[in-house]
Amino acid sequence: MILATSVLETLHAQFPDAQIDMLVRKGNEELLKGHPFLRETLVWNKKDKKYGDLLRLMNRIRSSTYDVVVNLHRFASSGALAAYSDAPMKLGFRKNPMSMLYTHAAEHSFNGMHEIERNAGVIRPLIGDATISAPRLYPLADDERAVASMMGTVYHCIAPTSVWHTKQWPAEKWIALINGLPQAEQVYLLGAPGDKAQCEVIQEASVHPKVSVLAGELSLLQSAQLMRGSKMNYVNDSAPMHLASAVNAPVRVIYCSTVPEFGFGPLSDDRKVVQTAKPLDCRPCGLHGHTTCPKGHFDCALTIDVNEILKDA
Repeated sequence: MILATSVLETLHAQFPDAQIDMLVRKGNEELLKGHPFLRETLVWNKKDKKYGDLLRLMNRIRSSTYDVVVNLHRFASSGALAAYSDAPMKLGFRKNPMSMLYTHAAEHSFNGMHEIERNAGVIRPLIGDATISAPRLYPLADDERAVASMMGTVYHCIAPTSVWHTKQWPAEKWIALINGLPQAEQVYLLGAPGDKAQCEVIQEASVHPKVSVLAGELSLLQSAQLMRGSKMNYVNDSAPMHLASAVNAPVRVIYCSTVPEFGFGPLSDDRKVVQTAKPLDCRPCGLHGHTTCPKGHFDCALTIDVNEILKDA
């Protein structure tokens, strides 16, 4: 969803007077709170009322008489929303099962192209050869105030967890990284409420004197604002990487089982990808990752050199 804001930025740049709405899955709407280019954020309660809420949205979208509907997903449910929107122009990916009902369908492939370029292909009938805008989020004044007291010194942000185990650098590696950071500089551990316990394990095992656990304490926009002012942000191939991109925060991204060639890499001006130097014929082992290493050795993570990351700390 964060990377999809590139389309929002690009459309606003080309059509500054257009009224734009955006549909997101419930739980992501907080990222768009107070967004300056959005008229409205529509929310799909996919978890609890998936099909009932889908029908509600279908009726809502159809009755809104949009001129253009853009679908950046490749799945039938969202495809149906676009296909039956009654909009004169319906744009999406050809891989979507409902694409035969679109007016324009773009190709989709994992060929090294970044996701924002893939998504831009969907809206090319609207924007022509216009430049693609970077994704962007807009922390509000309340978000800035919430973290202002934490930004008065030199600090680093670390987001050590991931939904997928094989995309997550092991705790002992994060501990070694933290111990190698300047002792006078603050370290903040970021994450969702469910990540707090793991962050506390890392904090307690570290000998660094200034490690604070903020997992579960900050909203996503507050986290983005804190990352914006960080000396460096250290993350896995996970959502915090995209938070960094959306506020152009400096970032170092550790790739374990996945690879940047899937097209979801960092976009910040100051960015660096760190991967294992060991040749592995099993990597990548999947687009998203696994709960455990399929080969049992997890060499894609364990052979990444901490010093490679620390050398420009």
